[in-house]
Amino acid sequence: MLSQLNIAFSPFHKERPWRNAVLIFLLTTLFYFIGAMLRLVEELSLFWPLNAVMAGIFARYTWLNRLHNYAICYVAMLVYDALTTTWGATSLVINLSNMVFILTVAQLIVRDKRRPEKRTLPVSALRIFNYCLLGALGCALVGAFASVGIDNLTFWPLFADWFSEQFSTGVLILPCVLTLTWPRWAAPFRVEHLLPIAALMISITASVAIGGAGSLLFPLPALIWCAVRYSLLTTAFLTFLTGALEIILVANGTINIFVASPLQMSRMFSVRLGIATMAICPLIVCVSVNAINTLMKQVSLRADFDFLTRVYSRSGLYEALGRDRGGEARHLSVMLLDIDYFKTINDSFGHECGDRVLTTFAQQVQQVVGDRGIVARMGGEEFAVVATTEDARQGFMLAESIRRAVEAHPFRWRQQTLFLTVSIGLSSGTTQSWELTERFNKLLAEADEYLYRSKKEGRNRTSTQEGQEPVELLPTNNGDPGTENA
Repeated sequence: MLSQLNIAFSPFHKERPWRNAVLIFLLTTLFYFIGAMLRLVEELSLFWPLNAVMAGIFARYTWLNRLHNYAICYVAMLVYDALTTTWGATSLVINLSNMVFILTVAQLIVRDKRRPEKRTLPVSALRIFNYCLLGALGCALVGAFASVGIDNLTFWPLFADWFSEQFSTGVLILPCVLTLTWPRWAAPFRVEHLLPIAALMISITASVAIGGAGSLLFPLPALIWCAVRYSLLTTAFLTFLTGALEIILVANGTINIFVASPLQMSRMFSVRLGIATMAICPLIVCVSVNAINTLMKQVSLRADFDFLTRVYSRSGLYEALGRDRGGEARHLSVMLLDIDYFKTINDSFGHECGDRVLTTFAQQVQQVVGDRGIVARMGGEEFAVVATTEDARQGFMLAESIRRAVEAHPFRWRQQTLFLTVSIGLSSGTTQSWELTERFNKLLAEADEYLYRSKKEGRNRTSTQEGQEPVELLPTNNGDPGTENA
């Protein structure tokens, strides 16, 4: 499935204002040139990408929203017109209409991004639809007023042309600009990955062959298929290509949709509105699918991992064991760890300190265990470690490494230092992969008994089956958690 990198495409830099100014001027000139090359005889422009692209840039890089940057954009338009047209003072108002769209859409999106509840969410496809509608209305009012007399058209046909073009172009291009990243394949390429694109090409071919107004909607099912299978960026790009291609095919008569209109509006008016409405559907589907997938990942993360300590939860531990069905028979060491006198820490220093102790303790255990096993919080101050070891004695050595690491790293809390210790119960045995969960439950019950023995015999020790404890590894301190002033 197509995906996108976490590294966003970022040609602009906050610390380089001169570079940003040059890029804004060049991009404005480039897309003004592209739009000018697509001008028709009847309409001012078949496709005008400039406004949507620049609105997307200003919306994406919020720190570009400065008056001088907008002024640079406007000046670039005036310079281009001065060199290529004879509109004179009319150019001031026509290009002002472009700025109305850019400012309106950019500011609305930036406002959404600055709202605290929206900072971590992508801009909604429906909001883009509405913002393009508002921007197109303002742009069309100013642009139609300034264009009266150009090509001998009156206000309302001009208004319809300006509005429909700005609206459809905004809906098609803005999602691409807002989601642009460096794309890559997230998985090995397979031919079936191209099936949605093949369906899209077939549907466009059918639109040309069959014709009629309804043929414009032929690509919609294929675009929705793309939305389900591909990333948001890929879906937005394919939607843009489809919409732009249909506009060009209709304008050139390749797709024949001639229908008498009682309003006598430009034939492109209905085409553009229809395509804009179509274009937003797969984007809504794709955003919804992404939101559902993100929610499922969050739910899974919260279920499988302990929110405080970031290690596996009890249920997450069983899920991990359930997924581990491969491999041959192995020796399993199961440990239960209990922080000594944790209740005293909570009572003496408060629950905030207790939470910090749990987090630090979990990190220390995770560092010692590494990739040899998994760590889980079973509840309260009790943790479990499940590790693959060569034999029981190696499991005991790992448990002692954990115990000594905790003992050797005092915990600092505000103006005091707390010396922590941990009691460990250890059980081990050989297990087959198909009985991993069942065997784990038995070893866990035995480890619980050995943990009780560690506490009964003075804490800060590892207890296991007799004959598996190396004589040289003995606990060094069996007292309460000491404190000293820092």
